[in-house]
Amino acid sequence: MKCKKLVATLTLIPTLILAGCSTSSNAPEETLSLKIGVMPAVDTAPIYLAEEKGYFDELGLDLTIELFNNAGDRQTALQTYAIDGAMTDLIAVATNINGGFDLKATTLTDGVFPVLVRAGYEETPEIKVAMMEVSVSNFLIDEWLGDDYTIEKVFINDIPARLEMIKSGQVDMGLFPEPMASNGAANGALEKRIYTPEDGICPNVMAFTDKALTEKEEAIARFHEGYNKAAQDLMENPDEARTLLIEKLNLNPAIQDDIILPTYSLAHLPEEAYIQKIMDWSSETLNQELNLVPSNLIEGKFVNND
Repeated sequence: MKCKKLVATLTLIPTLILAGCSTSSNAPEETLSLKIGVMPAVDTAPIYLAEEKGYFDELGLDLTIELFNNAGDRQTALQTYAIDGAMTDLIAVATNINGGFDLKATTLTDGVFPVLVRAGYEETPEIKVAMMEVSVSNFLIDEWLGDDYTIEKVFINDIPARLEMIKSGQVDMGLFPEPMASNGAANGALEKRIYTPEDGICPNVMAFTDKALTEKEEAIARFHEGYNKAAQDLMENPDEARTLLIEKLNLNPAIQDDIILPTYSLAHLPEEAYIQKIMDWSSETLNQELNLVPSNLIEGKFVNND
């Protein structure tokens, strides 16, 4: 940006320099807006950290973050375009697209999902498990427990309601995103069981509507840039996530050291074989014929998978 031409005495020089030349040549010329929905999960840490450290501001992105405890409310916000994108999973992306609502995953996120059981639970071959139906929780329960138990699935979208179902003995187990699992187990009434995804991949993603991808491509690109800056920080110092998650998700401070953190990573997408696995499971388990191919579920222009 050029300084204004001097037209007054030399005493004005410092003022003119400060007023006319202070803007960085690297700063974006225009601030763009974007609104996303997140769930109470460790996946949110890079997003909240980028907000906390001003990375989105530096990139000229005015980001609004809305926290949902109920996936149904998140889905309504997406379908009414009240938000541009949301933290969700590949199962939900596939079923949305198959149902006629265009949504694309732009990056995997780093989720952790402990299984909660009542303290002192005695093992039985038949179990009743609380989960969401069209979600990562249904997929992971089948992957982790399907070979060892006969499972009766109880579908509950609301996380607090799911916790109460276990505590009251109406179900035997439930799957929850961390740190909500640690928060639910804080008083000792519930215990965490930890399983590892077979492919080393959690199918959680950030996804954006087709409308947002068309109208707000540059804003979404800036979001991923800010996300990567914060993810890099967390790769070097993951404990930065702990106090931030307690504060942003309004959790019990006593669980800070109990939170199971993932290995955070830069924005990336899975191989097509994994997406096909998700679609095959969704088709069989949810009894839906998916007329899709893996590339229908993703938009790869915001990540570098090299």
